[in-house]
Amino acid sequence: MTKFRWGVVGPGGIAVRFAEAMRLSDQGEIVAVASRSQERADAFGDRFGISARYGTYAALAADPDVDVVYVATPNSEHETHTLEFLRAGKHVLCEKPFAMDASQARVMAAEARTRGLFLMEAIWSRFLPAYRSIVEIIAEGRIGEPLQVEADFGVRMPKDPNARLFRPELGGGALLDLGIYPIQLCQMVLGAPEAVVANGVIGDTGVDEQFAAVLRHPGDRLSVATAGLRVHTSRAARISGSDGWIDLPAYMHCPRSLTLNVKAGREYIAEHMDASHEGNGMQFEIDEVHRCLSEGLTESPTMPLADTIAIAETLDAIRVQVYSDTGD
Repeated sequence: MTKFRWGVVGPGGIAVRFAEAMRLSDQGEIVAVASRSQERADAFGDRFGISARYGTYAALAADPDVDVVYVATPNSEHETHTLEFLRAGKHVLCEKPFAMDASQARVMAAEARTRGLFLMEAIWSRFLPAYRSIVEIIAEGRIGEPLQVEADFGVRMPKDPNARLFRPELGGGALLDLGIYPIQLCQMVLGAPEAVVANGVIGDTGVDEQFAAVLRHPGDRLSVATAGLRVHTSRAARISGSDGWIDLPAYMHCPRSLTLNVKAGREYIAEHMDASHEGNGMQFEIDEVHRCLSEGLTESPTMPLADTIAIAETLDAIRVQVYSDTGD
């Protein structure tokens, strides 16, 4: 069995979760870490037993012992770093949001395709047991034709002008970090929208702190997506079909259960479905990367680059309206 050697770039909080999840993988190991701070790289290396620690990203890119790189730097740097590692001949798993906009996403996808390298956006939700069950339920026709999705992700965050989420130059705001989860669910179920109507609130640091969007999908189907940094919301989701619906409890992006409501005569019967799993859940996207690389695939069928670009286009459409409506 091939064992894939990973490099981690940007050893922050999400990279810690990634490294913890890697411990559950039989096919991968982290062999290198890079940060602009040698001290941070060394601390991450000590914590996870990684021998190669670099104080520059270029040094990791030049490491011949690294097969695939996990990019976990701030949103504003995803394009630059992904292109750097692709050009160094590395496969890449880039943390969500994939890019700051669809234009960047297209450039990144084109670079990977030209070089024949694997590239995937790390939307880990799509690989969780709950999301796999959603796909199966819909494919089996258990809720009939899916017609509407409502998805919400609001968390009240302490306002800190120095925190990444409140810094526009780092790609902060609710839309890219939280809103991507409801949006990707809506599009996973109903496809890319034909039209988007949105509004939102821009905070005093210049980032979107709250938004709501209505998406019209092909076939007269609708979805509603909301997210924010101002308030705690339900953080739940519902997928409604002609013959039933699926409820995802909080947190909708990583539920460990779901409820299927199916039509039985004139009534509906609720079926509670377990979707629990070991670990923090990021191991499933790691396993997908290993599976694709083992099979010689350069894209994941579950999270293809076309989906990533379509999501970025929707985020762009929402952003334009949210910021123009506030006069910014």
